[in-house]
Parts: sequence; structure tokens; C-alpha cells
Amino acid sequence: MRDVAKLAGVSHQTVSRVLNEHPHVRPETRTRVLEAMRSLNYRRNLAARTLVTRRSNTLGIIGFETTLFGPASMLYGIESAAREAGYLVSIATVRNLEQTDVLGAVDRLAQHAVDGIIAIAPKTAVTSALMQAPSELFCVAVGGAGDAEAVSTVRIDNAEGAALATRHLLELGHTTVHHAAGPGDWPEAHERREGWRRALEAAGAPVPPVTPQWWDAATGYEQGRAFAADPSVTAIFCANDRIALGVLRALHEAGRRVPDEVSVVGFDDMPDSGFFLPPLTTISQDFGELGRRSLALLLEHMRRPAGDGSVDQVVVPPTLVRRASTAPPPAQIDPAQIDPA
Repeated sequence: MRDVAKLAGVSHQTVSRVLNEHPHVRPETRTRVLEAMRSLNYRRNLAARTLVTRRSNTLGIIGFETTLFGPASMLYGIESAAREAGYLVSIATVRNLEQTDVLGAVDRLAQHAVDGIIAIAPKTAVTSALMQAPSELFCVAVGGAGDAEAVSTVRIDNAEGAALATRHLLELGHTTVHHAAGPGDWPEAHERREGWRRALEAAGAPVPPVTPQWWDAATGYEQGRAFAADPSVTAIFCANDRIALGVLRALHEAGRRVPDEVSVVGFDDMPDSGFFLPPLTTISQDFGELGRRSLALLLEHMRRPAGDGSVDQVVVPPTLVRRASTAPPPAQIDPAQIDPA
């Protein structure tokens, strides 16, 4: 730092202010210091800075090995928000969403002296593990059902998203809406199932039976084949867009036209969903907003007094994206009105 100060013709305190992005440095001075740093190939000693400030300026993110659009997009949204806020990120991934695996990830990140942890938490085992993190390590969960009493959570309102999809189909004139469900042990799938159910009950519509499955197109295809074989099915709400893709294929193979005979709605608004055939009506999640909200909540907790113990639940509303996969149901013809000739 003294070498940089000498080359730039400033004090070492000025170099420190530039490094810490202090606002009270003249632009021309800042430029001169940055040019001196580049000339000398100077890099700040982060280990020394951590010893002085007791902060590493690094955040930990816990993710899991998956190709699912939602969790992968959450990870990207969180990392982008942290980078924009000037934080380094250390990512620990787990193979299984079990409490012992997540606790191991918490321990690995704690050994790297992260200032806080944001964990993608689609299952309750993740929030249960965060509850056992060291008291001095601030943690925020993203996703899931937000039912943890001791962990602050940022999540999409999955129940309201499902209700939006269901009400949309009912308002088009469908007498009921069938549901191609996600896995039974995922809180987000459960919330979407409950939001669908409550919307039907509020409208006085029949509630068809549900068989929880997985999140992929293959299980959507199997559910779609069953729906396609039932002529009474005119509207289907799918727990995510990948399930909807499988349902659309099954309906196409069975000769059930979408949306002329059957309307389909997904959940997630994947980048490709607008290119399905037909383009998919779906529920959009703002993963960038999830990342910003989770980071803001973690930083807020880090500013609070030690042992504050307060827990926050932040819910981000979803939106309905209307495309070409939904329409009013086909007109029902009264057999008595058919001309025998």
C-alpha cells in the first residue's frame, strides 16, 4: 500500500479510502490510485483485512446438485445480488437434501470464515440444519414453505401462484381444474397443491384426486396420458413447466388439442416456456428479486446486535403470464339438440 501511495503521490490513508470505496475521494485522485495499483499489480491482502475488521466480506451459499430450473435460478440470483453488493461468494453444494449433509456444508463454510450463509431450502431438512448453525453465523433460507420458526426465510408465495393459475382457468369457464402435482415431500409442491385446492373449494368447484410425482417432463407425460384418456378433463394446472411439457406431449399424442379441447398452465416461467407448442401460460417467479431480498435480509441481520434472535418471513408475489395454452372450454353439445338427419 505504501508503494501504491508513493507512485500515486498520495498518502496511504487515501489508498485505503479508494480500496474501501469511500465517497470522499476526488475522481482524479481515485483514478491515479487505481492506475498505480494496476501498474504495481497490487492486490489487497484479504486475510489481513479479515484479521483487522473481523469480517471476510465473503458470503456462503448452500445449494444442491440439481438441474431443476427453480433452484438453479435461485442460486444465480443470490450470487448476482451478492456480487453487485461487493461481496465474494463461497458456494457449498450437497448431493442429498438431508440434515447431516447440510450441516456438513455449514461447517465447511464456517471454516472459511464467511460472514453469513444463504441456503436454498426446498425441503425442511435444510432449515432444520440452519437452526443448528453457530449462533454467531447469520443464516437466511430461500424457498421452501417458510414454516421454520427459528430461521429467516425469503420465498415465493407458491399457494397464491397456484391459486392464480386455478382462478384463471375457472374464469375462462372450465368447471374444474385437474392438477399434475410435484413430489409430496417438497414444501413448495405441497403449497402449490394446497393453493390449487383452496381456489377450487372457494369457487365451489369439484376437487379432482391428485397423485404426487416428480418435477420432470417424464412424470408429466405419465400424468398427461391419464388426463388425455379422460374426456371430462378440460383444464390442467401443472406444478412446474417441465411437468407441463410432458403433459403437452401426452395430450398431443392422444389427439387432444391444446387449448381447443384442453387448457394447460405451468409454474416457473422457464425461458423456453414461451416456445412450447403452444406457448405456455404459466406462473412467473422473480428469481432476481428473491436474490436481492435474501441478501438484503442477511445484511440486515448482520447489522443487528448479537443475540437479537428476531426472525423474518419475506414473501415475494408471483405473476400470471398469459400465453396461448389456455382458452375457454369446448362448447358442450346437448344430445337432445342433435338433428337425427
